[in-house]
Order: sequence, then C-alpha cells, then structure tokens
Amino acid sequence: MNTKKILKVTTGIIIFLTLPTLLLYGFLYYKYNEDLPTGVPGEQADTLAYRMLNALDYHAYNVTDYIEWTFKKRHHFKWNKAGNTCEVYWKDYKVNLDFNDASNNTVFKSEVQVTGEDTTELIQKAIGLFNNDSFWVVGPYKVFDKGVKRSIVTLENDEKALLVTYTAGGSTPGDSYLWLLDEDGKPKSFKMWTSILPIDGLEASWSDWTTTETGVQLPTFHKLMVLGLEITDIKTSK
Repeated sequence: MNTKKILKVTTGIIIFLTLPTLLLYGFLYYKYNEDLPTGVPGEQADTLAYRMLNALDYHAYNVTDYIEWTFKKRHHFKWNKAGNTCEVYWKDYKVNLDFNDASNNTVFKSEVQVTGEDTTELIQKAIGLFNNDSFWVVGPYKVFDKGVKRSIVTLENDEKALLVTYTAGGSTPGDSYLWLLDEDGKPKSFKMWTSILPIDGLEASWSDWTTTETGVQLPTFHKLMVLGLEITDIKTSK
C-alpha cells in the first residue's frame, strides 16, 4: 500500500471516528449552551441564600464534624470537616490530606508509603478529586464561603434563582452556579458555568436527598443530561 493510499485510509478512519462526536457536540451545544445570566448582588441575594440554607437545616451541617462518602463508585472520602483533613481513596491509592499544613500530606500505594517526587502529582490529584467530588455532596452549604459572590436572578417564569460565583479557592476559581429552588427554598437543580465543561449552562438535579445520622441533608444522586452521578456509603458524625 503506497503512502498516498495509507494517508487516505487514515484520514477516512479519523473522520469516521470524530465526525459523529463533532455532530453530537454541535447538537448539544446548540440545544443546551446558555450565556451566564446577569444577577443583582445585595441583600436580596443574601436573603435567598439564607433561605436555601434554612431549608437544608444549615445548623445540622455546621455541627457535623465528619462526612464519609463514595463518588460514582470510584473515589472514596473520609473527610474530617472539623479537623480540616481528608483521606482520599482511588484504585490502590490512599492520600492523607491536611488542608491546614501541606507538609503532613502522605501518599500510600497498596498500603506502602510513596515518597519522593512521585507524591506531588498524586497529592494534587487527590486535592482535585476532593474539590470536585465534595462539591457534588455539600455544594449548597458553601454559598457563604470566602471569595463567594452571590446575586439574584429573575427567571422567565418570574421565580428567583441564586447565582453563586467562586472567585477564589477550589481547583477552578471563576466557576458559577445558578441554584434553582423549590417553593420551600430547597435546591432542586443547578446550572453550571465551569471551566471543565465544554457547554455552559448545563443543568444537574439536586433532588435525591437523604437525611444522615447528624441530621444533615446530603444528595445521593445527580442527573446530568443522560449521565447519573451516584453518591453512596454516606456516613456522618459529630
């Protein structure tokens, strides 16, 4: 087979593999992509944020010292919220994170401690997993975190929604979330404008709640388009 024919066959394979993906992305982008709405900051936005926290019993979250969960059956977390540490597990790795003192971070593979330069990348991966996966668990409780901007958005049906932008902290500062609330002020879904998603304004559900041992309400499942994000093995303690 000559070079010209090889190039033609290779090009055909690439087009065959990528064209459906590009067409699907184009369809999804056209159907779902939304510009970030403009919200009005101020007292009304803060009042709506407090209403959401009250609907979730923020006090129960505040006095919960320990939260454990598994995200998508792939990553497991033992978060000492009071001590600001977390054990992160995936595959055969375990990383102990100390958010107050990074010098205490340790890495284990198959229960054997890893040392040297290899630990840096694994610690950063563990931090990224924690930042992403914990938000899917406790995101509504973080609306008054440091560096968070809140504003109120009036929807087409005249209902009010809470727009939250994280200007600092986490792995991707600058991300925004529009919390859509039910009549009691409890989150039912949110829309996302994040750096890791190629389509802006995608909506995910926040409707499958469970009340844990400490009374804090946490989600057990999110629906994102055709995807399901399952949260299992939830445990809490004071």
